Amino acid sequence: MAGLVNFKDENEVKEFLDNLGIEYSYQCHKENDPEGCLRLAEYLEGVKKNFDSAARVLQHNCETNGHGDSCFKLGTYHITGKGGVPECLKTAYSCFMRSCSSGGKKSMNACHSVGLMVHDGRVTEGAPDPVGARQYYEKACADGFAPSCFNLSALFIEGSSKELPKDMTQALKYANRACELGHVWGCVNASRMYKVGDGTEKDEKKAAELKNRAMQLQGLLHERQLKFGE
Repeated sequence: MAGLVNFKDENEVKEFLDNLGIEYSYQCHKENDPEGCLRLAEYLEGVKKNFDSAARVLQHNCETNGHGDSCFKLGTYHITGKGGVPECLKTAYSCFMRSCSSGGKKSMNACHSVGLMVHDGRVTEGAPDPVGARQYYEKACADGFAPSCFNLSALFIEGSSKELPKDMTQALKYANRACELGHVWGCVNASRMYKVGDGTEKDEKKAAELKNRAMQLQGLLHERQLKFGE
């Protein structure tokens, strides 16, 4: 059929990829399409391995177009200094904050990243701030980001301050949510809480169900790791 690419033909593949680059460049620079700019940056990064050019496109798309997913990706560049950008946690934090507020596809990842950076004090030049991190974990968890739900559960188990007291009912709520979203340790913690009656009445049946869920998830994870290593 006309239009289909024979991916076994090196020349056809090269032509196809070159045309993609031209198309994405047109979308970004001529049509001023922020999504097109992100596609161009990902093309430059993934296909051309031109990280410097990718970083420039991401910076333009974040700062000029306010494109949240580009801000998130630019933030990851600043974590390690990728693409020639300065290695700077504060700049990364600023990029993640913009992405977190944007409501884009990567906003929950960005909110979680902000939460982590506030939680351990890396960007506040002071002590760790679990209270400040909570709001970002809550936003990411509400959007379905399992690690944030698990971190919220851990915060309520620890109970670090008056503003964030120990609350095993809340801890169980977020452990359950993390488990529902596929977080192994969320299932493990929730299972234990039901088993001993921490934050809830004892429920051996529920504890066993969650333990089995954790084992299933661990098995899937192990299987994926094995396949990745083949």
